[in-house]
Amino acid sequence: MTGAMKTFTAAVVTVSDSCSQGERTDESGAVLERLLAGAGASPVVRRLAPDERREIASMLEGLCLGPDRVDLVITTGGTGLSPRDLTPEATLDIVEREAPGFAEALRAASLGITPHAMLSRGVSGIRGATLIINFPGSPKACREAFAVVGPALAHALETLSGVRGECAR
Repeated sequence: MTGAMKTFTAAVVTVSDSCSQGERTDESGAVLERLLAGAGASPVVRRLAPDERREIASMLEGLCLGPDRVDLVITTGGTGLSPRDLTPEATLDIVEREAPGFAEALRAASLGITPHAMLSRGVSGIRGATLIINFPGSPKACREAFAVVGPALAHALETLSGVRGECAR
């Protein structure tokens, strides 16, 4: 991330039945925590959620409002075609404004890597002053996704917070 923004607050929400039940290690969340910290996020909050729409939405809303509020939430997992993949729906339940460019950029870049990118239903949007972006669930895909959106995060978060205008002409 480049730009004047020095630090920002972030959260990683891993959506996975097996991780939330302690049956599997949250590798994707760990990858994203390291990437966000390297980009200037402090602190990086980690949360685990089961593949339950209401629980995901409630967790996201809590991270966008009140004492747990962060500037950025990245979710990982739950964006595919499986009947239990409900992260996009839960995200849309709580966002006030969509910010589709992030999800579009992720799918476009991923198509250069795998045709399975077409299966992603991830979305992105804004609740209050928090940006939410859905990432895929694998550690490799998280690294690839962060490489795509990382360069735009500082400007996006500064614009969202009112520190910077839309365009610097």
